[in-house]
Amino acid sequence: MNSELENIFMQVQKPGRYTGGELNSVVKDKNAVAIRFAFAFPDLYEVGMSHLGMKLLYGLLNAQEDIWCERVFAPDTDMEQQMRENGVALFGLESREPIAGFDFIGFTLQYELSFTTILHMLDLAGLPLRAADRGDDCPLVIGGGPCACNPEPLVDFFDLFTLGEGEEVNLELMALYRRHKAAGFHKAAFLRDAVQIEGVYVPSLYEVSYRADGTIEAVRPLDGAPSRVRKRIIADMDAVYFPEYFVVPFLDIVHDRAMSEIFRGCIRGCRFCQAGFIYRPVREKSPEVIDAQSRALCASTGYEEFSLSSLSTSDYSRLEELLPRLLDWAEKEHTNISLPSLRVDGFSEELANQLNVLRRSGLTIAPEAGTQRLRDAINKNVTEEEILETSRKAFAGGWTAVKLYFMMGLPTETLEDIEGIARLGQQIVNLYYANPDKPKGKGVTVSISASCFVPKPFTPFQWEPQDTMEELRAKQKHLVASVTTKKISLSWHEAETSFLEAVFARGDRRLCAVIEEAYRRGCHLDSWSEHFDFATWMQVFADLGVEPAFYANRRRSYEEILPWDHLDYGVTKAFLKKESEKARQSVTTPNCRQACSGCGAACWKGGVCVENR
Repeated sequence: MNSELENIFMQVQKPGRYTGGELNSVVKDKNAVAIRFAFAFPDLYEVGMSHLGMKLLYGLLNAQEDIWCERVFAPDTDMEQQMRENGVALFGLESREPIAGFDFIGFTLQYELSFTTILHMLDLAGLPLRAADRGDDCPLVIGGGPCACNPEPLVDFFDLFTLGEGEEVNLELMALYRRHKAAGFHKAAFLRDAVQIEGVYVPSLYEVSYRADGTIEAVRPLDGAPSRVRKRIIADMDAVYFPEYFVVPFLDIVHDRAMSEIFRGCIRGCRFCQAGFIYRPVREKSPEVIDAQSRALCASTGYEEFSLSSLSTSDYSRLEELLPRLLDWAEKEHTNISLPSLRVDGFSEELANQLNVLRRSGLTIAPEAGTQRLRDAINKNVTEEEILETSRKAFAGGWTAVKLYFMMGLPTETLEDIEGIARLGQQIVNLYYANPDKPKGKGVTVSISASCFVPKPFTPFQWEPQDTMEELRAKQKHLVASVTTKKISLSWHEAETSFLEAVFARGDRRLCAVIEEAYRRGCHLDSWSEHFDFATWMQVFADLGVEPAFYANRRRSYEEILPWDHLDYGVTKAFLKKESEKARQSVTTPNCRQACSGCGAACWKGGVCVENR
């Protein structure tokens, strides 16, 4: 097969996506391992290779002597054509062997618009799409990642899902699989045992019934499955596995640098943000461990830049202790440190001074809403004064570009809030020109990006309707009309993709048929505009008699059983309801280090939940 692949590689653009053989990739003797695992990212190589979760689990699984984990990505259309014309099945990059012969295919579920690409990859592998049609001789198809917090639109295609953080639960699954394989593998028996592992959800062991109005009547566990499946978390971040090596790609990828994870979770509780709730509680690594891991990664990969990865870097409680440690060697070795996810209320004078020794491309701020009333409603806990003061400090430090991220369609939003986006951008432009020390001959650029609000599970806004596409488009036009200077550039997400994202984010099992039919009609790589075909999606909904607005644009009652209610991410429904009610009153909730709000995450007895405040 390798010679055949070599000929195919000559016919496609970017063959480095498919060849394997990169620095630090892992090759093992297939006859010396007990388990072969395909880590499948349902997008192109450039996107998947930028994902920290893939790097972590790739390293973790390959650190086990008897497991060989290989990478597999969705091929672009030119490679797909060559594969189909030449009868080549989807293969792992390390061995170049078909993944249909592996023990596991593990998909990371990062984005709802990747769902059809999962089916595309299973089809290219030569496997039946539905789990019920795959026998004991087929790989087990498993999923994890943020979209696993509501996997119901995908349950017909997966054997199981892992909820929460994967390091420990995946090793426990592999240990169980070894025992079953040694005893003579039968999928049904394995799944009955797997569901007893905390954090493992086996959807075939749950029966869902519906009411006449289309809402869920009940979710009933079968064969001894637990009534609720609780997510897994890692308690000790200093002790958790972190790779000494990253695979270094042959071609440019989206985030082409080393990444050092500094903590998990978020203290903030922005009411629209799913990550801020499903990754609770905050658990930090020590500066000593971060420093050692960052230096080792740069040495093993040759990268001249690394980023500090978290949901909110400036919320790391020991940042001012960490940065001098990192800068001590990074400056000497001409290595740049990237600090993404800085919050404006964490942008101190001291931090600004330390950042002055780093390369600067521009300041990024996420006010999310254009007025203070709406920022309070979404619990952003950032004031306009803080936003302007941070911009002033940045301009004084030499920055000449600011990126502002907003959302449109947030609950309680009015046209006045939309106008506030343009007004805030104009105030920042004015601040730059009021700076007496601004660089001579350089103007300011303020980029405003406005995404469309998508209600997500396990957030206080999980019950809220999404604005209709017509309403979102009208707000986008109003924003354009509100901007009166060429110093501000605008971009926004298309309403159609956000609509589909909302449908599948809060969908149930009845959407499996929609996803399969959309794939049969050619939909995949839907997150790429050149591949996205909204008309086909809407035709599939119509032909199957499914009303997408039922999922995207309908307000749910607090009493309704939600498709994900049998999954437990630690944050209680009572807390989310209380936060939803506070949003309607534009009342904020303090962050977790200021006061405990009783969200439920203290059940893990770790991290910020047990810190002295």
